[in-house]
Amino acid sequence: QFDGEEMIKCIKELVKTDSRWIPEGNGYSLYIRPTMIATEPTLGVHESRSALFFCICSPCGPYFPTGFKAIRLFTNTEKVRAWKGGMGNRKVGGNYAPSVLPQVEAAKLGYQQVLWTIGEDHELMEVGTMNLFVFWKNEQGEMELITPELDGTILPGVTRDSIL
Repeated sequence: QFDGEEMIKCIKELVKTDSRWIPEGNGYSLYIRPTMIATEPTLGVHESRSALFFCICSPCGPYFPTGFKAIRLFTNTEKVRAWKGGMGNRKVGGNYAPSVLPQVEAAKLGYQQVLWTIGEDHELMEVGTMNLFVFWKNEQGEMELITPELDGTILPGVTRDSIL
């Protein structure tokens, strides 16, 4: 167990300490990723009794080689990244592994990311491993922001919450 408020204090101190690594300029930032790994000295499939919580920081710029230009999306309706009852809402290997081969295939076709769908109606789900938002004019002529619901198939998080 750990105190979430104490974690935030530690991350703030880390950012102050590493402030020289924060890049300047539009579209550049310091990537901050709190993470945790099991540290129990045994091999087996069970809940770990010990863990190490730590934070990774890395300066970053444009995610794609095309910079801040629009990217091309490949809609893959044959494979799924996540499904109800799976691990799509967790930061674990089982969440990311299903996306690797389809991403490689999309890149070979000249696309930067996969637009994931779910279900028989191919409802929009995510782009790559990122939350998906659509800002459009609905049938009533109103501007509307839509995003898939948190149903266990996509990651919740601060970015999604901040946009909403």
